[in-house]
Amino acid sequence: MKLIGIILTHDEAHNIHDCIKSLWFADDILVFDSYSEDNTVEEAKAAGATVIQHAFLNYASQRNAALDAVKDKTDWVLFVDADERVTPELAEEIRAVIQQPDYAGWRIPRHNYIFGKLTLGAGWYPDYQMRLLHVGEAYYDPARQVHEVVILDGTQGTLKNPLIHYNYRDIAQFHRKQRAYSEYDAKILHDEGIQPKPQNFILQPLRQFWWRFVTLEGYRDGLHGLYLSLLMARYEFRKYRLLAGLWKR
Repeated sequence: MKLIGIILTHDEAHNIHDCIKSLWFADDILVFDSYSEDNTVEEAKAAGATVIQHAFLNYASQRNAALDAVKDKTDWVLFVDADERVTPELAEEIRAVIQQPDYAGWRIPRHNYIFGKLTLGAGWYPDYQMRLLHVGEAYYDPARQVHEVVILDGTQGTLKNPLIHYNYRDIAQFHRKQRAYSEYDAKILHDEGIQPKPQNFILQPLRQFWWRFVTLEGYRDGLHGLYLSLLMARYEFRKYRLLAGLWKR
């Protein structure tokens, strides 16, 4: 069974070499780049990867385009983000499971490092990601443009060894991404016809904090987990404020 590792990139010159290096066990490596303005393409080629450039519309369409680009060249694909790394233990497990004929896809747990700290609570572990896909039996739901969802035509499996994710290097990156996510989520609620109620601005952030810190055991990470749970509650409030703005307009 042939395996191609696929990395979606845009301005990832600082990450791409180490990411490619961690995919040493794949038969080929494809960097699917959305016209980076830094040295991502040059760094990827120097590290031995094939590069295809494709205009970015959204994450779901970009991943589907990458799948389409390799559909006649491989049996399996492994999607890895540029800020992720495959451990030797995970590599060995992947090579073993792709020999099993009865699976359309495998989800992989992630170890998220947030602000440099391994975060095991508040929803950041096991954080399963459907990334190992049997070509022809998997595609991304085009309706889910962010937080992509894989649709499988077959059985799903779950791997044991985690993918390493160097998530949110600093607070500035965290705020940038959460602002984008809250805007996207507010638009989804608006498109579904959901209007905010006055109590939403209080109860929804409180529920988000309780869910992150208590239900998802953010307390296991101490002050770090408390801080992250408060931040996520803050962006839950922002989501409803943005939703109110959409209805006002």
